[in-house]
Amino acid sequence: MPLIFEEVKLDCGYRIDLLVENKFIIEIKSVESLSTIHLAQTLTYLKLGNYKLGLLIN
Repeated sequence: MPLIFEEVKLDCGYRIDLLVENKFIIEIKSVESLSTIHLAQTLTYLKLGNYKLGLLIN
């Protein structure tokens, strides 16, 4: 996902694990337990991409 701020496209961007039919995000983790930082990451992807659905799967 490219990062665009005030009409400036930055080369560094975010890497979504899976984007299904350009409609929803699947974020996959392999950790002992999910933390708030994982949720915040998924919510950031949803806001930046203007998506309505995201799945955070451990």
